[in-house]
Amino acid sequence: MTIRPETEVSPLALAQEMLAARTGGPAVVLATVISGPSDIPAGTKLLFRQDGSRVGVLDEGALEAAVATAAADVLRGHRLRTFYFSPTGERLTRQRVEQGKAYQVMIEPHEATARLIIVGGGHVGKALAEIGKLCDFHVVIIDDRPDYANRERFPDADEVICGDFVESLRGYPIDNNSYVVCVTRGHKHDEISLRQVVDSPAAYVGMIGSKRRVGAVLQHIVADGADSAAVARVHTPIGLDIAAETPEEIAVAIMAEIIQVRRGGSGRPMKETKKVRTPT
Repeated sequence: MTIRPETEVSPLALAQEMLAARTGGPAVVLATVISGPSDIPAGTKLLFRQDGSRVGVLDEGALEAAVATAAADVLRGHRLRTFYFSPTGERLTRQRVEQGKAYQVMIEPHEATARLIIVGGGHVGKALAEIGKLCDFHVVIIDDRPDYANRERFPDADEVICGDFVESLRGYPIDNNSYVVCVTRGHKHDEISLRQVVDSPAAYVGMIGSKRRVGAVLQHIVADGADSAAVARVHTPIGLDIAAETPEEIAVAIMAEIIQVRRGGSGRPMKETKKVRTPT
């Protein structure tokens, strides 16, 4: 079914939608025309909702369809980007843009802060919580031991949950902006925790452990009826291969993999990539 756009664009209504998205509501993406042919004035805005509905209109044709596709890419990468489009909707590189003959469109996602759910408050979990906060994640700690799940140990975490792993994870709202890391004190607890989140909509699920041990855990979960495709997407052994040894180094490797998944990076050394990304 085609959802008709809401053509009236109220600045207040847009601001309210973006605020709602940033405070826990469904994510939205805002496209703003920066420059281009005079038929679409600079400053024209088009907002995309996750249910497919829109607020605003560009041309109701090829250009708008191309911007919608780019908006989906932006939401997957969770970062503001600027694109160039021809009037027929072709996505252009800056080098191919002819002055006055292409639209420059800024597309920005608005969503709640990503959650980093750390299952296990040991040495790796502690280091990961600190790095996660530096990377501006909403950090959640879950452990069943009071000595490892408390405010003294995790003063900067947004949530510290002391309770049974299964019950805590079953009751926690995990969505597609959640990143779950199982780093408990043993494979038994990692396995029971993984069982609670493997079929969740989380953007990332990872579990610590050697290839041999985690391979056995995954086989058990599949044998017990878990979806094989969901199990296959579990990141384990966890993290990027940087030969990490210490808890802090392991946490860096894990966080690097999470950022790679979140932003869509290649994981290759920067000197091997064609483009150097700078903060926006």
